[in-house]
This record gives sequence, C-alpha cells and structure tokens, in this order.
Amino acid sequence: MTYPISFRCKVLSVREKENLSIVQVAKRFDVGAASVMRWIKTPDPKTTRNKPATKINMEMLAQDIKNYPDAYQYERAKR
Repeated sequence: MTYPISFRCKVLSVREKENLSIVQVAKRFDVGAASVMRWIKTPDPKTTRNKPATKINMEMLAQDIKNYPDAYQYERAKR
C-alpha cells in the first residue's frame, strides 16, 4: 500500500517536533518502522517497479476457463 505524500510528511514532522524514535512514531501512526526509515531517506513514493509487467495470454486464459470453469485462481496460475 502506498501512503500519500501528505501523510508521510506529517509522520516525519511529528517525529521531528516531538523528538520521537523511528519505532515510537511507527507505532503511533500504525505503520512499519522500515517504512518510516525509507521515508526519511526519500519521502516521495516510487513511481516505477523493479520487475517487468507480466502479460497474460488471453486466449489461453479463455481456454482454461472453458476447460475448468470452477477452478480457483491459484490453480489457474499453476497451469
């Protein structure tokens, strides 16, 4: 989940104003300590992914749905 920049700035400003540790501010705002540490380095959210987008062959998916109409998603992923 990506938190908005305004929320990130609020967390960091409260940390600075009240002189809280990373763990304390993370608990107060119910976010991970690793997230707060990352926001200190770069408060702007990432806009790109580190892995390529995956493409689904729609014809194969349609055929799989036709052959196995009651299959779960994880079963389709295995095939």
